[in-house]
Amino acid sequence: MRKVVLVTGASSGIGLALCKRLLAEDNELYLCLACRNTGKAEAVRVALLTCYPTAEVTTVQVDISNLQSVFEAAKELKQRFQRLDYVYLNAGIMPNPHLNIKAFFSGLFSRKAIHMFSTAEGLLTQQDRVTADGLQEVFATNIFGHFILIRELEPLLCHSYNPSQLIWTSSRNARKSNFSLEDIQHRKGQEPYSSSKYATDLLNVALNKHFNQQGLYSSVICPGTVLTNLTYGILPPFLWTLLMPVIWLLRFFANSFTLTPYNGTEALIWLFHQKPESLNPLIKYLSATTGFGSNYVTVEKMDIDEDTAERFYQNLLELEKRVRVNTTQKSDHQS
Repeated sequence: MRKVVLVTGASSGIGLALCKRLLAEDNELYLCLACRNTGKAEAVRVALLTCYPTAEVTTVQVDISNLQSVFEAAKELKQRFQRLDYVYLNAGIMPNPHLNIKAFFSGLFSRKAIHMFSTAEGLLTQQDRVTADGLQEVFATNIFGHFILIRELEPLLCHSYNPSQLIWTSSRNARKSNFSLEDIQHRKGQEPYSSSKYATDLLNVALNKHFNQQGLYSSVICPGTVLTNLTYGILPPFLWTLLMPVIWLLRFFANSFTLTPYNGTEALIWLFHQKPESLNPLIKYLSATTGFGSNYVTVEKMDIDEDTAERFYQNLLELEKRVRVNTTQKSDHQS
């Protein structure tokens, strides 16, 4: 029986590299690309089938930041599939990142340079905005839209006789200090990306507590420092030209500089081969690359309090109730 894999954000970056590597591992997969842009998704589907003609590759249109789109995509997926073996929750945004130039140059020539580049700690702020659903866009895209998708797909995921896996793309930038239970959407802060990734780690722990007995397991990974269109937009092109030799040199001192999307998927692929029952929900799995370009996986214990994780989960359930009412009212009004 073909394994069925759903990947959000599959048309570029980490998601696209993951799809290619998954099919290289198992060319009999049934792979579903969940993407916002249907044109890009279709082009990726055709390219993947050209390389792996024995696979089944389909697409589903979804804008994770738009709750109505999430509900519609989930409905379509439930009509197509009886189960999902793997769901890679990879789609995410870091809008309008602003570099703290002072912190950058002071850190560049300090002992914290490697840590700074590895985690972007203290370097980046973002300008968030509000979605049509009244949610902060980073929160909606990186965490809440995926949470609603999981809730909608529970009938395809919860089978105790044959476990399913949720695998989240988190980050080393997930910092406890940037998250607050009193402001889970990070409306008042300037680092919504870091907050959303810490929220991802919290949700991961809570999902394992609530769903492991039903055959659903969750894990989080960090792809490392990967150079994609998102990261290239942080600095002017001339600065990237100056920094690239330094970044390549840093790979000999820190394993987090994976640099390419292919390298960044190492932990995602490693988890594809693991028995989920054997994994520790408090561990984050990190893609790593040696100075000479060899990939491997390392682990990091997350700075997570299980009581906070549970309280966050309950907050999400309360928010879910409210948005479902609003979404229903919108649909009734439009009809």
